[in-house]
Amino acid sequence: MALPVVQTLGDCSDWSLTVSPYIGQIYNLPQQLLQSWNNPTELRALYLATNPLISAFMFALALAPLVLVVSEFNKNYSQVDRLWSILPTLYNAHFVTYAHLIGLPTQRLDNLLAVSTVWSLRLTFNYFRKGGYNIGSEDYRWATLKSWVPGWAFFLFNIIFISFIQSILLFAITAPTYVLLLTSRLLPNNLSTADIICSRFLLVLITIEFFADQQQWDFQKAKKSYLETAKVPHKYNQIDLDRGFVASGLWSWSRHPNFAAEQAVWVTIYQWGCLTSDVLYNWTATAAVAYLLLFQGSTWLTELLTAGKYPEYKEYQKRVGRFLPKLSSKLPGDFSDQKAKPKAEVEKNGKGEKKKAIKR
Repeated sequence: MALPVVQTLGDCSDWSLTVSPYIGQIYNLPQQLLQSWNNPTELRALYLATNPLISAFMFALALAPLVLVVSEFNKNYSQVDRLWSILPTLYNAHFVTYAHLIGLPTQRLDNLLAVSTVWSLRLTFNYFRKGGYNIGSEDYRWATLKSWVPGWAFFLFNIIFISFIQSILLFAITAPTYVLLLTSRLLPNNLSTADIICSRFLLVLITIEFFADQQQWDFQKAKKSYLETAKVPHKYNQIDLDRGFVASGLWSWSRHPNFAAEQAVWVTIYQWGCLTSDVLYNWTATAAVAYLLLFQGSTWLTELLTAGKYPEYKEYQKRVGRFLPKLSSKLPGDFSDQKAKPKAEVEKNGKGEKKKAIKR
């Protein structure tokens, strides 16, 4: 049987009941695929007979060497980056499709897939407009890392982390959807309060990401125009553009509001699985924590390079928290304390000082 027998909601989060019994399918699936690859009927039967978590894992595992070969052939290490906004929703769609095919209630899963699709559309659009899908486009951080280590070390890094770990991680963060699939065997086909809260909160987080990306995009366009024409675009301040990095709007509260919301998206999906299966925590926390650790490392590198490029970035780090607002800071994150006061206010203050001097 492809799915475990679960009697309580807590069983749906039990690794020993829902995952361990199916690990053996990992060894048999490649041979079964070879035997059935040209027979659609057999492939469909194999798909339904394989635990959906295992089939998703095998897809991620098979994808890793392909990414490795393409990256080494092109000497471009952003192959997983191009798939980042697509794969999680693809895995979620796989779980939802499986549930539909075997006749499970899917309203909760359909809701999650809809939110996941919105997440993908936002991230794919933002990556596209920045040129991420252009031929030869590569994350500048890979080139920096490559310059720091010997060639053989970076090749190992590509095998272990860039190609394999990242591919498996993009699958693993969707494991809560498997938990939700299992709970649908015990719960009625309607949305609970937890479902509504989690799905709506996810949309709020995606909205924050959208506005953060847009503010960054608008600032970079304005900066580019300013550097090319020496004219300050409307609604922008020369001091801000000379500084070189965005520090207004959401960016005055968080140095990486888009990253903060992105991490919260997958932590929320993890919590959704826990709430629905009536447990405080479960084994899918491993992926959520790994995702957080990945962002800690990548953000550290990003800020290291940014601080080396922009002299005022270290001051910005003192004023604004990396992900969450820095409540202990008394200085404004947008550097408004350093901006020139309006002429009328300066003249007013100047007259006030003169009056004080006369009285004295």
